[in-house]
Amino acid sequence: MSGRSSANTFSWTMATASPERTRISRRAGRLVLGVDDRIASTVFGTITAMATVTVYGKAFPDSPWKVEELVASTAVVLWIAHLYTHALAESISDDRRLNGARVWSLAVRELGILLAAIPPTVALTLGALGLFDETGSIWLALALGLAILAVEGVRYARIERLGSAGMLLAMSANVGIGLLVVLLKAEVLH
Repeated sequence: MSGRSSANTFSWTMATASPERTRISRRAGRLVLGVDDRIASTVFGTITAMATVTVYGKAFPDSPWKVEELVASTAVVLWIAHLYTHALAESISDDRRLNGARVWSLAVRELGILLAAIPPTVALTLGALGLFDETGSIWLALALGLAILAVEGVRYARIERLGSAGMLLAMSANVGIGLLVVLLKAEVLH
């Protein structure tokens, strides 16, 4: 009897825990990789973070701390500029003044720009701490950017129900733009 009771308790616990874990997993995934209306800001943020790593990696090849600071601060500045320009554009196109709720909604929607700077800053921090050499941390930051672009291509294709060919095209477009940044890095740094 007690074995059956334990099994029932376990099943009930798993049934109630599973939706909670799913909700938490879904929230974490959305935070890291963006949600439907944040895919664009995540892609934009990733490309700009990769471009920033490329440019400042050349200027400060032996200082991952400096590159990390510049990637993070550039993301903040671009997020503010993006938020402001979108707020102006929407205010004009909707023919209504902005309010706090609308600005907050835009800030959340464009959060992907800031979140996209996290993986390269972590890679650069690992380099600054000596876990990777400086050049290795720059390449890791760019590789993480390419991975995020590939994932966002898949997410876009799934949302739009593009099928396998469309998914491959979306991934290729995202990664292709990212590879252009990597090629720029290779040309500029070598």
